[in-house]
Amino acid sequence: MMRRADPSLDYFFRPRTVALIGASSKPGKIGHESLRSLLMTGYLGKVYPVNPRAGEILGLKTYPSLLDVPDEVDLAVITLPAPSVVDAMKDCLKKGVKAVVIISGGFGEAGSEGKRMEREVVRLAKEGGIRIIGPNCIGVFDGYSMVDTSFQPHERMGRPGPGVVAFLSQSGTFGATFLDWAAEDHLGVSKMVSLGNRADVDEADLISYFAGDPKTHVIGVYVESFTRGRELMEAVRNAGKPVVVYKASRTEKGSLAAVSHTGRMVAKHEVASSALRQAGALLVDSFGELYAAVKALAKQPAMKGGGVVMVTNGAGPCVMAADELVMRRVPIAQLSEDTKEELRGSLPPYVLVGDFVIDLTGSANTSDYLNALEVLAKSEEVGLLGVFVVFQDSPLEDDFAEVLSRFDAAGKPLLVFAAGGRYTRDKRSLLEEAGIPTYDDVREFASASLALWWWGSHERQGALGV
Repeated sequence: MMRRADPSLDYFFRPRTVALIGASSKPGKIGHESLRSLLMTGYLGKVYPVNPRAGEILGLKTYPSLLDVPDEVDLAVITLPAPSVVDAMKDCLKKGVKAVVIISGGFGEAGSEGKRMEREVVRLAKEGGIRIIGPNCIGVFDGYSMVDTSFQPHERMGRPGPGVVAFLSQSGTFGATFLDWAAEDHLGVSKMVSLGNRADVDEADLISYFAGDPKTHVIGVYVESFTRGRELMEAVRNAGKPVVVYKASRTEKGSLAAVSHTGRMVAKHEVASSALRQAGALLVDSFGELYAAVKALAKQPAMKGGGVVMVTNGAGPCVMAADELVMRRVPIAQLSEDTKEELRGSLPPYVLVGDFVIDLTGSANTSDYLNALEVLAKSEEVGLLGVFVVFQDSPLEDDFAEVLSRFDAAGKPLLVFAAGGRYTRDKRSLLEEAGIPTYDDVREFASASLALWWWGSHERQGALGV
């Protein structure tokens, strides 16, 4: 049953009005670029810049104080220097603002005075029933309402279209990277949240919120430390959707870096990781693997059974992929003699038909790939089709990516591995646009396969009532 989203968080993602406190007329300033993001990304609500000295910014009338804004304010975005944020929060309290994103740094991560200011900001927010994201963050992005508080210019960071992935991150850097990669890969996003110091809203709040959001089907999480461990585990356990986590700060030095990053102490990595797994999250080993897994879950169906098979015109990466799949305990196909004989009858005599690798060799063309994939797609031994392709090989026709994008995989997931330069990246982009995830790192291919196997196992257990 779908959990109902916490309505207090709606104001971050579907506000009718946004006030930007600290709006600047100077390009390059955070207060200018955050305002520009709201206007350029496509948010259609009302936007009110607040600046006591500027009459107009980016074609909008400015207001000397939040209290002068002639409208109710659902969401306030604060970009002022840290010492001015407390007074801004007092105005938010008087104005009846529902939610606040504090982009400004210089709080809990900056020492005792910063911690004192952060506590005062939280006290004021609680007094007024205001929810806070931040401080020390890039804020929120919504692929449907197009609320975008980030200060990364469009010329430097892409914005994806609407989709099914929600991503939350304690790091603004990884939040920006996720949006950039998603835009390039035609991966639709429902929401992205950069949490920063998590003075109020934290990962437990957001996972629960995303669980109740009908537009979100997959949840990705970059986390360094926990604020409320028990509530986080409960949120993951009850999500009812795939939750993929990369837990950083694995070493003593990493933990020290995390404290200086957001001002939070870090639990022991082994304990935290074990708790997340027991709660039902999928843990991965890098940010690249996190993105790879989330992309696969968003674009492809889960594995319904069987194992991974690989079809290739260059077998080297398949050797590496087999190692990575085994280390992740992803099942690899064991083709029957009947399936092998059917493959041999459909393919040239020089093709090497193995138990789980079909090596078409460097002579492969588009027809060879399609003939092999058609046999494998209908085989019960196969749960996932891994297409490993050297686009640079001259026997392979230029239109291979376009042809593959139209292939009917009979409800089975299909992932592509292809490494190379500009030509290969262009072909990968065509496949991504068609909904086929592509990878140029075998570890990321293996993590994507793991995610589809893992979530397929959850679905099978649910169907059996386990």
